[in-house]
Amino acid sequence: MSTDVVYDYMVIGGGSGGMASARRAATYGAKVLVVERGREFDGMGLGGTCVNFGCVPKKVMFNTAAHVEHLNRNKDYSINTASKDFEFGDFDWGNMKTKRDAYIKRLNGIYERNLGNAKVDHVQGIAKLVAKDKIEVAGQVYTGKHVLVAPGGVPTIPDLPGMEHVIDSDGFFKLEQQPKKVAVVGAGYIAVELAGIFNVLKSDTTLFCRYDQVLRKFDPIVRDLVNEEMEKAGVKFVRNSRAVRVEKQENGKLTFVVTVNGEEQKFADFDTIVFAIGREPRTKDLGLEEIGVKLSEGGFIEVDAQENTSVPGVYAIGDATVTGWELTPVAIAAGRRLSDRLFGGEKDACLNYHQIPTVIFSHPPIGTIGYTEPEAIAKYGEENIKVYTSKFVNLLHSMADPERKGKTAMKLVTVGEKETVVGVHVAGEGADEMIQGFGVAVKMNATKADFDNIVAIHPTAAEELVTMAPWGMIKDKIVLSPEPARPAPTPKQ
Repeated sequence: MSTDVVYDYMVIGGGSGGMASARRAATYGAKVLVVERGREFDGMGLGGTCVNFGCVPKKVMFNTAAHVEHLNRNKDYSINTASKDFEFGDFDWGNMKTKRDAYIKRLNGIYERNLGNAKVDHVQGIAKLVAKDKIEVAGQVYTGKHVLVAPGGVPTIPDLPGMEHVIDSDGFFKLEQQPKKVAVVGAGYIAVELAGIFNVLKSDTTLFCRYDQVLRKFDPIVRDLVNEEMEKAGVKFVRNSRAVRVEKQENGKLTFVVTVNGEEQKFADFDTIVFAIGREPRTKDLGLEEIGVKLSEGGFIEVDAQENTSVPGVYAIGDATVTGWELTPVAIAAGRRLSDRLFGGEKDACLNYHQIPTVIFSHPPIGTIGYTEPEAIAKYGEENIKVYTSKFVNLLHSMADPERKGKTAMKLVTVGEKETVVGVHVAGEGADEMIQGFGVAVKMNATKADFDNIVAIHPTAAEELVTMAPWGMIKDKIVLSPEPARPAPTPKQ
């Protein structure tokens, strides 16, 4: 059965990107329909992965762990409010889950009200494209002039024996109680974030990674520091490991069987094993290939610079595309620019996927934008770049015992005679809040001289990024050494 309404814009997917594009289109007067699967099919309300099983609940748990880290510093600052160190069982996981779930449901409601306020029609169910301008949902066919496909992605679970006993990153947020001993499998930002949370909350945490490092795509200075700090904080690493199978023990515990450098090993007595090895696009059964939309070998939707698919009038944004940025703000920005182009008269509007800032909510966190040092060398040549670095103990840790002093690492990557800053990389306390402003500077093609010309805010960690100086230069790799004495200022008249 078909409706008589012809929409200007139909959006498949009620995640952040699809919602942002739909609402922006509506501000231009477009008649818009949003189709999302709903709780009945995937357990999610409006907002997609970010709101339900991603950014938002993860940040709640990151904040929880960060609060525990601050509690652990009480004795450093001579605050005698605790009779013992934080230990397993001091955190009420179940109570936090109840509060967190309630908060997420409130956000789902806000998203729904926002659609209503924007006069966007909303249908729940599984959508399928039956033509380039037609979507079928539960036997009902809807027609529209433009169709946006923004279905998002789902966690990847390998086809191995015993996978019915493990959970994925979505399952982390469904846990009713905190596991006392947990294995996290993966080497990307999701695995590192979850391992960090578990460890700070005093779960016995082991991180299994395929190579000798986690976060291998990030700049070496921040990657190495986070590896070092996590290990120092108690996370056990099993490097160069490959999953083989999971076995359930008679007592209900789990044994994880892996190969390490080709040799099979068993790790027993886990309460929970979390696989966070990546995500795959939710593009199956959408009818994309049937109407001619080209997909990559991995099932991601092929798009051009303006989010056009291979079928005119059908567009795609977000985690299900080949753009490679599985980040909520990226999908939001792409979706809004697409609506600006289709309905706002901005014919050239599109998202520039270069110089996008991002944060890893690890312990400690990472903030980064632009080229890593290896990427800059590959693009511009080693002779054309200069790298400024700093590694120090944050003042926050100044009262701690030496073995507990957390480190911060920073790097500026510059290119050319003007030393245009093409990369900023920070790992350490506050990096997550620090990088946004420096991202603006990089986007505006700021030079090292521009960084130098701003007066530093003291004492802060961020001031290091605007006070890195060329003394101590060795082969254009700049390292900080004590600043030479400066003449006393002339007294004011």
